[in-house]
Amino acid sequence: MSVLSLDEAKSYLRLDSSYTDEDTDITALINAAEAYLKNAGCVLNDTDEVAKLAEKMLVVHWYENREPIGKGDLLA
Repeated sequence: MSVLSLDEAKSYLRLDSSYTDEDTDITALINAAEAYLKNAGCVLNDTDEVAKLAEKMLVVHWYENREPIGKGDLLA
């Protein structure tokens, strides 16, 4: 079970719960945030509000910054 639910993430992103077009992408961001925190050595507990906030912050950052970083034309 994930620390952060899809509905909680959508609420934090200020998306209506009935908006489902990006549910797959948001779920992937939730899973990535959880893996990121675990790989950083965090022990996640589904009742820990700090863990939940950390996941929310990662999800919103990655959701709002989906543009590629850097230049892809360096060899051109």
